[in-house]
Amino acid sequence: MKWIQKHKRLVVIVLFVSVLCCIGWSFYQQKNHKKELVLYGNVDIRQVSLAFNGSGRIHEMLKNEGDKVAKGDVLATLDARPLEIAIDKAEAAIAAQEAQVQKLYNGTRSEEIVEAQSRVEALMAEENNAHTYYGRMLQLLESGAVSQQAVDNAEARWKGAEANLNYAKATLHKANNGARSEDILAAEAQLKSLQATLDSYKYNLSQTTLVAPDDGLIRSRLSEVGDMASPQAPVYILSLTSPKWIRAYVTEDRLGEIHEGMKAKVYIDSFPNEFIEGQIGYISHTAEFTPKNVQTENLRTALVYEVRIYVDDIHNRLRIGMPATIKF
Repeated sequence: MKWIQKHKRLVVIVLFVSVLCCIGWSFYQQKNHKKELVLYGNVDIRQVSLAFNGSGRIHEMLKNEGDKVAKGDVLATLDARPLEIAIDKAEAAIAAQEAQVQKLYNGTRSEEIVEAQSRVEALMAEENNAHTYYGRMLQLLESGAVSQQAVDNAEARWKGAEANLNYAKATLHKANNGARSEDILAAEAQLKSLQATLDSYKYNLSQTTLVAPDDGLIRSRLSEVGDMASPQAPVYILSLTSPKWIRAYVTEDRLGEIHEGMKAKVYIDSFPNEFIEGQIGYISHTAEFTPKNVQTENLRTALVYEVRIYVDDIHNRLRIGMPATIKF
């Protein structure tokens, strides 16, 4: 006691410094506690409805609900036989048309010209005979030796022979002069049309296979083998799993504490003592009322901003829709 009275001034100083230290420590703790930011969110659900691009009967359904798929995996197929038959027919038609076009370019062979000339000469003789016979019938009609019907038949025979001769002459002229440019252009246009039809069949054949557009999980299987498929009828619902992110919300008063690229630790109830590394990849520029599925009640009536935290889930622990806690 005597010592305290003797060193009263020193004791007062020590007590004052101790009080200041306590106040400073308390302020430091409060400041640090305020800087700690904790957000709550869920693993985002992103779904794709998968349907065939064309119509047809489903031949195979290769995946079931819950199956994991990788980008490019075949999920289902349509019966391709009708298109395969159509392709065979189109290829045969193209081959025939290509030969026709080549024939027009090459012109008529000398043997064909000789054959056409011989046909013209034969038809000239036939036409001359028919004309002579018709003249004789007219003379006999005047004397009453034949009926009008016989004359009419003779005239019809002559007109037919004349028509055949004219056609043969035109064929010979074409053989001697080659195909007209208009004929060649028409034949080439027909060839292009057939090739376009074949390309269309081949494209439709490629669309008889339904593949996964990205890594994911089959959430729903909506059709079965034997069902009729169409572009309007989804076959699977695929939940995308890459990349994964947590959708969370931050209030306006804490918005200034975060930024894109900021590192974060993501905790889930299944592994409470471990965290998954992540970083902020998106911060919304528009305020909204807190969605109903947010876990914390004190945020549900506040204006908040959406935040996406992209995670590197190397052990595949996160499941679609799973709640998560994010600490910065």
